Amino acid sequence: MRVLEQAIATAKARKARVILPEHEDPRVAEATRRLLAEGLARPVALAEARPVEAYVDQLLANRPGLKPALALRMLEKPLIRAAAMVAAGEADAMVAGAANATRRVIEAAALAVGMAQGVRTPSSFFLMLMPDGRDLVFADCAVNTDPDAAQLADIARASAASARALLGEARVAMLSYSTGSSGSGPSVDRVRAAAADAGFPGPVQADAALNAAIAQAKGYDAPAANTLIFPDLNAGNIAYKLMQELGGAQAVGPFLQGFAKPVCDLSRGASVDDIVAATAVTLAMVDRP
Repeated sequence: MRVLEQAIATAKARKARVILPEHEDPRVAEATRRLLAEGLARPVALAEARPVEAYVDQLLANRPGLKPALALRMLEKPLIRAAAMVAAGEADAMVAGAANATRRVIEAAALAVGMAQGVRTPSSFFLMLMPDGRDLVFADCAVNTDPDAAQLADIARASAASARALLGEARVAMLSYSTGSSGSGPSVDRVRAAAADAGFPGPVQADAALNAAIAQAKGYDAPAANTLIFPDLNAGNIAYKLMQELGGAQAVGPFLQGFAKPVCDLSRGASVDDIVAATAVTLAMVDRP
């Protein structure tokens, strides 16, 4: 079963609670109706939120030094209030971005939901559905322009968690133009430091990360990767678009990652189908007992 089919099946089985705060957008309203009708989720309305005073402590915990009066004003914003509902356990995930910029969704999630343990950097990933049947995670292709070693390590850790949730296992490769100790330079040294920090193989060239025969020839001893961590946004964005246009891959996403609970950032051009599919994938990442 391909990853999208599995995500839909998982979402139907869990019937997790999702909040889509941009309910005034006709696409979001129709997607919400379909999610409920198809048994993919239990949509939670923003109107179900408690008074904003109930969420102030959550914001203060994630933003030391924030004044309570300012927190109250911030909670009047639908994105932040919706994220606070997720943090409070009143919803399992938030899906937004159809009517708001990515930075606003990230700001709301960082402020109210907070970051996952051991992660300080919000990032994103694409699910790449290859024509040969492989499903891969590509990161980060949409958020962090020029991550340093610590941020790359964060991206790798968050991507591993995403891969485990969606693909069943994470085989991470930290990509570079050099494999092992064969090269040096600011970029490859940064990847080497990030790999050591995160505990994943790297630096490694893309062909060695994916092809066992090439890996053996280059002295790279790790299983074929299903999670590729690119050294910067240039490399990641170019790679996923080339795979779409030349390799016939389907790119699904981007999805946000690294937060304590699932948050999805939609494209502002998302269709109803896109919103439904993105919500199913997001809910498949909900950590349920």
